[in-house]
Amino acid sequence: LASFSLQEVLDAFKLCLSENKEVYLEHYVSGWRGLVKFLNSLGSVFGFISKDAVGKIKILEGYLEGDNSSQYATVQLMVKYELDNQLVDLTKRGNHPESGCRTLLRLHRALRWLELFLERLRVSGQDEKTSVMCADAYDQSLSQHHPWVVRKAAGLAFCVLPGREAFFQVMNVGSAEQVVSVLGEAVPLISEVYQITETLYAEQQLLQLP
Repeated sequence: LASFSLQEVLDAFKLCLSENKEVYLEHYVSGWRGLVKFLNSLGSVFGFISKDAVGKIKILEGYLEGDNSSQYATVQLMVKYELDNQLVDLTKRGNHPESGCRTLLRLHRALRWLELFLERLRVSGQDEKTSVMCADAYDQSLSQHHPWVVRKAAGLAFCVLPGREAFFQVMNVGSAEQVVSVLGEAVPLISEVYQITETLYAEQQLLQLP
């Protein structure tokens, strides 16, 4: 397994948006592949999130390689196609537990957590605790979508996170200054992709898909 570099996440999210701000699903998925490597390189702490993300990535890859792949070129096309063809379970779990819309929503929520966490890391001082940064980011994002058991496990996992130094080494882009600079480029891109998806899902009332 190739080791992680923050640069690959940056490169993928750079390619994510079309000129008219549509989100290319292929690059979104490839950005997520990089994020999963990041999570895994920190040990089993984030297993509960990365395992789930890997499952979701596989489902979306299936759509990207499937017979209707052209309908999944962008998130916007996917949402329109699936809604037009009643391929989304809007109110309760039904025949489409693996619809692209629902699958992406799960990744979208986790992306918010990582965006907040990476931003905290970027602006943090040397002595700040990564466990606190990560827990704060989690409380602001993913935790509201997780059952109590998972929240509890997450809380314990964050307690044993390595320090800021270790995170910066895992990023594989050089010195602390270089890490901060690459994060300074990557986080706004991730944030923009997140906001565009959030707005689209809000307009289509898809933010609470079961």
